[in-house]
Amino acid sequence: MKKRLRQRFAAGWLLVILLTLLLAGCGSGGGKQQAGSGGATTGQAKNVKLGIIQIVEHPALDAARKGFLAALKSGGYEEGKNLQVDFQNAQNDQSTLQNIARKFAQDKKDLILAVATPSAMAMANETQDIPILITAVTDPVTAKMVKSMDKPGTNVTGTTDMNPIKEQLQLLKQLVPTAKNIGVIYNSSEVNSQVQVKVVKQEAPGLGLNVVEAPVTASSEVVQAAQSLVGRVEAVYVPTDNTIVSSISGVLQVTEQHKIPVIAGESGTIEAGVLGTIGIDYYKLGEQTGQMALRVLKGEKPQDMPIEKQKDLSIVLNAKTAAALGINIPDELQKKATKIVK
Repeated sequence: MKKRLRQRFAAGWLLVILLTLLLAGCGSGGGKQQAGSGGATTGQAKNVKLGIIQIVEHPALDAARKGFLAALKSGGYEEGKNLQVDFQNAQNDQSTLQNIARKFAQDKKDLILAVATPSAMAMANETQDIPILITAVTDPVTAKMVKSMDKPGTNVTGTTDMNPIKEQLQLLKQLVPTAKNIGVIYNSSEVNSQVQVKVVKQEAPGLGLNVVEAPVTASSEVVQAAQSLVGRVEAVYVPTDNTIVSSISGVLQVTEQHKIPVIAGESGTIEAGVLGTIGIDYYKLGEQTGQMALRVLKGEKPQDMPIEKQKDLSIVLNAKTAAALGINIPDELQKKATKIVK
């Protein structure tokens, strides 16, 4: 009887020891799985599937995309190694844009970069789960992608390219002091442009300027809109509008013929012949967005990351255009300029 009790006692202890070892093993394995969720794992960055959705290609948006990828590379995520990049350009077509956004959501990308407001809106409508980093977006609150700039409260965060419009109009007055009427060409269906034109109309009267609007709804209307301003304005202002910027050569064909100077919202148009701008550097803005993406890959939540903006502004001028228009660039402006195209 005693021998049978000793056997049962020993079997019980053996069972307890086996269960303890089994539970310890399970706990250790679970810890390794959780490390670096959504990005870098213990000691090595995991493979990331990145979708890039862009409404149209033009110098500013392309620069922002390149800056973003450069930041990821500096953070350990390099295309062709541990970064799978699926870049899709919608060619300024809304139905194509919607299809790209839907496909990215179905593919369950790890991360999305949405370049410009239409891209970001399309992507935000398709997924509330995948982290979306935005760049070259003017007002994500008005576009209803985030609840506030300080605390997005959604799966969307990134950078804004809200223009220093007052400073740009002041630059226009410095270069064209006689200007009284300025034309503004913009896509009236783009939220980004609506916000900027509203600010232009608020700031212009204080500088003695009257605003003449020339709205379009498609790229095919841009040249006609520019022609409608001839004889009515002394200068033209172009905001960071994707439809107009991607067709800037058509605007300049008209304005150069009639000696009308053009001031733009971003520097990518200056090489093409725009007289000047004061604004942000889109490559650096993309880099800044990429740094935010690295934080998301390390586990930070987009909903808690404030929308950021670029602090340093650059003056870029085109001396060749100024000479063709008979405009003298003040010495003070030349000294402040970060770049002068000659």
